[in-house]
Amino acid sequence: MTIEESQQEIIEEFSEMDDWMDRYQLLIDMGEEQTPLPAEEKNESNLIDGCQSRVWIVCNEQDGRLHFRAESDALIVKGIIALLIRVINDHTPQEILNAKLHFIDDIGLREHLSPTRSNGLLAMIKQINFYALAYKTKG
Repeated sequence: MTIEESQQEIIEEFSEMDDWMDRYQLLIDMGEEQTPLPAEEKNESNLIDGCQSRVWIVCNEQDGRLHFRAESDALIVKGIIALLIRVINDHTPQEILNAKLHFIDDIGLREHLSPTRSNGLLAMIKQINFYALAYKTKG
């Protein structure tokens, strides 16, 4: 599935709900479905700067594609990172760098986040792009 197809799938899922409490519950459910990171990966080098809550992102490359895993100590943030990973996971560094992550605005997520959560979202996207750029340069 392409990045664009993943974004469209998420937009459709969220458009089925009018109430933001239902959308928040969907985010929480998505976050809870994520496999927790092992304790040794919850370290300073995987911790994202700029997030109000603690977020760890781990990235590995296999066969030219990047695989992301993440965790947060906040339920909503766990769901947000789960959405991001769902869209960008197992794509090439160039595909990730070229991606316009419009689903965030299209589902109305950004306008329903506090300023600190919004800054955290930007920090997560920045870290994902940093990994993509590092692996692209390395390859």
